[in-house]
Amino acid sequence: MDELYIAATGSWLPPRLPIEEAVADGRCPAPLARTTGMVSVAVAGEESAPEMAVRAARSALDRSGTGPADIDLVLHASFFYQGHDLWAPASYVQRVAVGNHCPAMEVKQVSNGGMAALELASGYLAADPARTAALITTGDKFCPPGFDRWRSDPGTVYADGGTALVLSRRDGFARLRSLVTVSAPELEGMHRGDDPFGPVPFSHRPGVDLDACKRAFLAGTGSSYAVARVSSAQDSAIKGALAGAGLELGDVTRVALPHLGRRRLQAGYFGRFDLDPERTTWPWSREVGHLGAGDPIAGLDHLVTSGALDVGDTCLLVSVGAGFSWSCAVVEILRRPEWAARA
Repeated sequence: MDELYIAATGSWLPPRLPIEEAVADGRCPAPLARTTGMVSVAVAGEESAPEMAVRAARSALDRSGTGPADIDLVLHASFFYQGHDLWAPASYVQRVAVGNHCPAMEVKQVSNGGMAALELASGYLAADPARTAALITTGDKFCPPGFDRWRSDPGTVYADGGTALVLSRRDGFARLRSLVTVSAPELEGMHRGDDPFGPVPFSHRPGVDLDACKRAFLAGTGSSYAVARVSSAQDSAIKGALAGAGLELGDVTRVALPHLGRRRLQAGYFGRFDLDPERTTWPWSREVGHLGAGDPIAGLDHLVTSGALDVGDTCLLVSVGAGFSWSCAVVEILRRPEWAARA
């Protein structure tokens, strides 16, 4: 690919709620706390998902020194409800955080939305040498009555927050060495189940129940087929990104994984790839929760700001979302930004 750089990242996360407190008051089932291994989860107050994205965007733009005239594309990715019906949250992010008139669009690829936006932004910048930079944001808030962060997707605890990344053709603290996206649409029914198409949101049940959809889908296809297809596509994305960067998994300094529960990470990553959890974002992500579309960007932001990544280090970003799609990228740290802590 053409040389593309990450000029800055940013995150805005609300205060964390201790899991033991959520178990004590009945919000979080005790078995879920044990199997996920979560310590706490970020829970927003009055902040909306787009407002948290704006806060992250302002941080990333300030860190990058990028002005409105330099941003040629704004992509906002999300998983859940953005606060208004028939509304364009990407335009809100653009107006409040950027203040220019470039194209601004929303990316709806659920948990893979942030990385899908990175894929699209990369192609957009590469298509015209006059284009300079793109702003990618994510923002999600998981709350009742539509979503139960503890029960809507058993095995994963959902968190609130916003993330942002400035992708540049000119310069940055990190270089994007590879980026691969793999799609397996034959699995789209896993989040649809056998319900008929509804005329309005929540036509079939009062809130999101991904487990019910998954059970209905697997009853028709069988679990072995789904597991094999997931494993194959995931391997293709990870191996493709590593090959594109000329690396093996053992060469990578850190791995930013989806913020899933411990059991899911063990089955999908730690066990399958003999991956030490301490090399990944797990020690931190178990304190945050699943940020919808924002896990990879938040993970990279954490690794850089905490000093866990230094000059010459590489980081593998791993993402997966319903649909299903997988996106993986290798990022190389070129210099330590002034906003990063010392290791």
